[in-house]
Amino acid sequence: MDLAQIDLSRTGLLIVDLQNDFLDPKGAYGRAGQASTDITALPERVLPVANALRAKGGWVISTQFTLVPGKAGAPFISPHLKELRPFLSKGDFCPGAWGHQLVDLLQPADLTVEKVAYSAFFMTRLEWVLKKAGIDTLIVCGIVTNGGVASTVRDAHVRDFQTIVLSDGCAAFSKETHDRAIGDLRTVSKVMSCADATAFVNGA
Repeated sequence: MDLAQIDLSRTGLLIVDLQNDFLDPKGAYGRAGQASTDITALPERVLPVANALRAKGGWVISTQFTLVPGKAGAPFISPHLKELRPFLSKGDFCPGAWGHQLVDLLQPADLTVEKVAYSAFFMTRLEWVLKKAGIDTLIVCGIVTNGGVASTVRDAHVRDFQTIVLSDGCAAFSKETHDRAIGDLRTVSKVMSCADATAFVNGA
């Protein structure tokens, strides 16, 4: 990837799942004691990149993990997720609810896409809105590095989007898992720190 050829007006900061239900102490994960200091630190790290890109005419895109409510509001939860996160229940990650929203610090997003699986491209309108907006480059951050971030970046790669992963703008529930995932993503994406990405955008 030639950074000098990137058009920032055609670039989006893709924020994967930085939602209240994941990050806020009053959210679904916080109430269940599943908080992670590495994860809760992400919005402040990512904010300078978002602000720099906004100032250059770029886009901010929020993908939001969603538990679709069924009868009486009981959410549809995949068996593997129910086994991993048995505390998830009615009202968690519900479309339109406070917990489902992007954290306040990073709002507003220019585009918002609900997602129901790891990849933000799986059965969503993401590719469609990116193409309508003329976006061809994605700077990716969010959670978790080995899950939603990795799956989304790989799906972006096979769709011929240029990608940059923010190494300290992503996190997992263990540093070892995060580091391994970042190493793996270097095979399909450029990787840089939030500070380097901010400097790049400001200097472009």
